[in-house]
Amino acid sequence: MKEELVKKAYDIAVERYAAVGVDVNKAMEDLQKISLSLHCWQADDVAGFENPDGELSGGIQATGNHPGKARNLEELRQDILKATSYIPGTHRLNLHAIYGDFGGKFVDRNEIEPKHFESWMQWAKENNMKLDFNSTSFSHPKSGSLTLANPDDEIRNFWIEHTERSRAISEAMGIYQDSPCVMNLWIHDGSKDITVNRLRYRELLKESLDKIFATKYDHMKDCIEAKLFGIGAESYTVGSYDFYLGYGAKNNKMVTLDTGHFHLTESVADKISALLLFTPEIMLHVSRPIRWDSDHVTTMNDDTLDLAKEIVRSNALNKVNIGLDYFDASINRIGAYVIGSRATQKCFLQALLEPIAQLREYEANNQWFERLALLEESKGLPWNAVWDMFCLKNNVPVGEEFIPEIQKYEQEVTFKR
Repeated sequence: MKEELVKKAYDIAVERYAAVGVDVNKAMEDLQKISLSLHCWQADDVAGFENPDGELSGGIQATGNHPGKARNLEELRQDILKATSYIPGTHRLNLHAIYGDFGGKFVDRNEIEPKHFESWMQWAKENNMKLDFNSTSFSHPKSGSLTLANPDDEIRNFWIEHTERSRAISEAMGIYQDSPCVMNLWIHDGSKDITVNRLRYRELLKESLDKIFATKYDHMKDCIEAKLFGIGAESYTVGSYDFYLGYGAKNNKMVTLDTGHFHLTESVADKISALLLFTPEIMLHVSRPIRWDSDHVTTMNDDTLDLAKEIVRSNALNKVNIGLDYFDASINRIGAYVIGSRATQKCFLQALLEPIAQLREYEANNQWFERLALLEESKGLPWNAVWDMFCLKNNVPVGEEFIPEIQKYEQEVTFKR
């Protein structure tokens, strides 16, 4: 019965959108092509497998103690597959360097190799996924407050080597999967209180990046991620947005926009059209900040919707890589995956269903009233009927149907850990 209702509602939605010049089938086809890069660290609170019992450091903090987090490689993969079974479409998986298959042995960050991720490559291929990657500078005895910007040559070179090895791993992944692996570089370097050496640390970071990027690869893409501040680095962040924007524009590197890494009054959506003019592509880390970069589960809020609309309005879906980045340990972790992923997809669907042709015509003719009126009226168009059909076509639960299924998995699997 529910399937019949979904189809009836969808047919009505198709007619309603056609009245404002929108091709619903084309929007669904475009949404099907959007692959989110799901973040592996939601399943285990950013613990990883290098030292899963170690404490988080370097400005990283997962809050909450909901039972049932993944404790090892097998449980992590199991949970990720369970989550993706409720998310329509085909998606990627984003790994941090600390999630290698180390065979129960300690492998330091400057010793990681492609072989430590071969089982991930094989697993991803078997499950129709592509992999992305991240170097990991936090939660390590040599992390401190400075890594790639550290004046101590030994420590700085340690992290340079780690990042170089991370790029080599990304290249191996890209070759194996026949799809470029996007490798994100984020460091927590900064100062808790006033510093009088701002320029020096940024000079060191630039020198480190120049060394790291000296090797050219053909099957991976570099992206560099800024941050406004971090825990323990409230007064100064070496890798600020201005720093990475300048470096990315000058060196043709992708800049990562994490929606939690800016002042709460800044519009990340507004940065899309500016970056597209000066950098080859954009990497997104979509999360939901509340008062600070608290990495709450993404919801279908105005910020995410504005971001999606700006990307679609800029015809930039082929230039923007969409990843998720939140780690909520206070609720069911598989549920967090599903909520955030589906919310992001819903925002992009609404963006794809916007009557952009008519809106652009109004704007070109200086018809400001008409433009604003249609923007407002389009908010009430039946996009949710299209979303339900998208889920139905992808054989995933429609509406809230995934809730009892995740509850069952929790009772039968994760609560028993």
